[in-house]
Formats: sequence, structure tokens, C-alpha cells
Amino acid sequence: MPYDCIVCVKQVPDTAHVTADAMKDDGTVNRSALPAIFNPEDLLALEAALDVRDRYGGSVTALTMGPPKAADVLRECLYRGADRVILLTDRRAAASDTLATSYILSRAIRRVGQFDLVFCGRQAIDGDTAQVGPQCAEKLGIPQITYVEEIIQLCGEVMEARRATGRGWERIEVRLPALVTVPVSAPRPRPPSARRVMRLKRARTVAELAAEHRDASAPLSQTVEAMAALGLLIDEWSLDDIAADQGRCGLAGSPTKVHRIQSLVLTKDGHTQIPATEAGVRGLIHELIVDRTLG
Repeated sequence: MPYDCIVCVKQVPDTAHVTADAMKDDGTVNRSALPAIFNPEDLLALEAALDVRDRYGGSVTALTMGPPKAADVLRECLYRGADRVILLTDRRAAASDTLATSYILSRAIRRVGQFDLVFCGRQAIDGDTAQVGPQCAEKLGIPQITYVEEIIQLCGEVMEARRATGRGWERIEVRLPALVTVPVSAPRPRPPSARRVMRLKRARTVAELAAEHRDASAPLSQTVEAMAALGLLIDEWSLDDIAADQGRCGLAGSPTKVHRIQSLVLTKDGHTQIPATEAGVRGLIHELIVDRTLG
């Protein structure tokens, strides 16, 4: 029995390479100073969906919400095997917290249509909340399994999966449709296919085609039709396309309030050498307790 899968992915700042320019003067993240990457656990979620399709048949649709530049991660999804990709981009969705984001994604998932499984990474490295996936399941009215390391088997409308519990694992059965979140302990993703990269590297959104079309002789509509016929057109949706309630999107639909932002500056020069002895470790622990770092 084939299964239709939807994967929610996100383009995030590379927090592993933070520099002194990563923060603005007002304490917010300077995203232009950090390279944008595919959220690591979303990449694992994509691999889990591709594995289901490879084993049972069906389709994999990758969906992302973000600025036009987020089309880069969708091309990466195509290179790794996704059948369809969708960019949900709209300025009115800016400043969405997890509640608003999950609402928008759930509306987009409903717009996609028939699905059996929704895959999400456990969390994004820029927010670390792990809330969007579970909130999407709640808004879709479907069961969820978090921390899924392996889908053991699918039989009809029932899925059996193994999930991490922190100190071990457990096997769970759930009736489809369902949503799963995938942790960092899941199997590593496959590399991009060189053949798919060569065939799909020209995949573009309509906005990207318009930006590249300024000096072209043929009308833009003709180019769009040609790209669609070749399977190289990335679907681009707005909040209107998914019939979203504007009051539940963006800043208006985000009840999260930031109480305080602190920019920590390390002022101590040099370093302290700790001898690799029991006495040295005891001294380190004592110093940390005195400094109130511990205890």
C-alpha cells in the first residue's frame, strides 16, 4: 500500500559558526551575518519520509515557510528525492511564533490534500522549542509520535514505530494519518543524487524566474509554462492561497512576548590550566560553586 508523506522543513541560521557580528545592537539575531543551512533534524525527517516511499511506494512533498531565499532548501529536497516542493512565503507571516507558525503550516498541509504521514524535525536549531510539530498535529486533529528513530513497519492504516525515551526506547502503534517528529539519533540522511542535481538544479519559483527574466526576449508567462512542463517550477503559496485567518498569523497571531534580551560579553583574559588529577577537579568544582556557576 503506498503512503503519501508531507515533510515540514526549515532554513535556519548556522548557529555552529557564530561570530561577533551575529547579534545586532538591539540584541536580535543578525541573520545576514550567518550562513543559512538546512535545519539538521528536518533533514533527518526528510530521510524518514523518503525511506517510507522507497519501502512502500507513494509520494514525498516537502513544505517550507520562510522568505524567498528558503527555496534553496527545497531544491536540496529535490536533489535528495522529494517528488514535490512548496514554498509558503508571505510578508504578513513575519514574526510568527510557534503558535502562528503551526497554524500556517497546518493550513498549508490541508491545502496539499491527501496525506498519510506528516514528518517534522524534532526542533529547529534557531529556536529549540520543539513545539511546532506537536502543535501542527493538534491543529490537524491527528495523533502524533515524537522522537521517532525508526518506522518499523506500516500495515494498512496502522504504523509501528520506535521512539527514543531518553533512557531507552519504546515501540508504539498509531492509526494513520499521523504526525511524527524525528530526533538527531535517527538514521543519517542519504546524500544528494548527482543525477537529480543535474536535472533539477534549474528548479525555480515564479519570483526567482521573474528576477532572472529581466533581459529575456520571451514573455515571463511563457517561461513559467515551459518550466512547469519540465517539472522545474517550485510551487509558491501565500497566506491567501491557504485561506489563513490573518489574525492568527504573524505578529498579530503570536502571543509569545520576549521579557528580556541579554548580550553576554566575556571580559576575562587568558585561561586557567586545570591539572588532570583528582585534586585539580575538586579545585575546579569548588571555584565554580564559589562563583555560583554551580549550586
